[in-house]
Amino acid sequence: MSELLIGVGMSENGNTTFLSAYDTVLGRWPVRVESIDLPSVYGTTRVNACGPADGPPLVLLHGGGTTAAMWFANVAAFAHRHRVYAVDRIGEPGRSIRGQHPPRDVRDLLGWLDGVLDGLGVENAAVCGHSYGAWIALTYGLHAPRRVRRLVLLDPTQCFGGFRAGYLARALPSLARPTASRARAFLAWETGGAHADPAWLRLYGLAAEFPDTRIVTGRRPRPGSLRALTTPTLILLAGGGRAHFPHRVASAAARLLPHAEIAVLPGLSHHAMPWHEAADLNTRVVDFLHRTAM
Repeated sequence: MSELLIGVGMSENGNTTFLSAYDTVLGRWPVRVESIDLPSVYGTTRVNACGPADGPPLVLLHGGGTTAAMWFANVAAFAHRHRVYAVDRIGEPGRSIRGQHPPRDVRDLLGWLDGVLDGLGVENAAVCGHSYGAWIALTYGLHAPRRVRRLVLLDPTQCFGGFRAGYLARALPSLARPTASRARAFLAWETGGAHADPAWLRLYGLAAEFPDTRIVTGRRPRPGSLRALTTPTLILLAGGGRAHFPHRVASAAARLLPHAEIAVLPGLSHHAMPWHEAADLNTRVVDFLHRTAM
């Protein structure tokens, strides 16, 4: 899970290089993007918006360390009918700016997301997250069910099962001394060398060196809370992922969320799931959002 890669210090030139790489990837999005900056007590949150202004809102929460630019292979499909809001979290790599009181615990994290929706003027939305972003999406759906119309969880981690021990062991070098080269090597191992867009791969490596990265983590949702969740939910799991055991996660999710739609997609890895051969994933997500909106 990319949120395991914790940043180290970055020089002013390094920060400029990172932001330039971020803008390069965002500039390759196949849709027109509007940048929105939302001030709050936590800092300033950057939101990349696209799609019809009057479309139903869809909030995208990226995996740890990947930035909101990671949705380059999905936004064209998602934004066809939806007003898409891809959010950079405060305290992580991206264009959000940490304030004097950045999120420090789960309560802060949920309060920050409340504020993002308020700032966007969104009463409720579909929320889609990948990896750690899926954990946030699910946790927020339990916190504020009236604000989440639909949930899409892409290979969610720490929601229905833990990490593989081998995955954590392989991540240790990146945890101990995070560098761009270690991050890319870890990615190549987990994805089985799946081809990645060179511009995004460069950004991914630079994100590992982002200064003072602070990721807010929390407990796995309680079984009783999950069983009480009535929000329409789609869970897509990476059949070839190494972060956890996807079929075990699918079984646990089916027990805890009996009304959820769950599918294991063969041939996809955890990290590459949003962008590697994304057409099938995009179709499944768009179909789910359309059907459950009717």
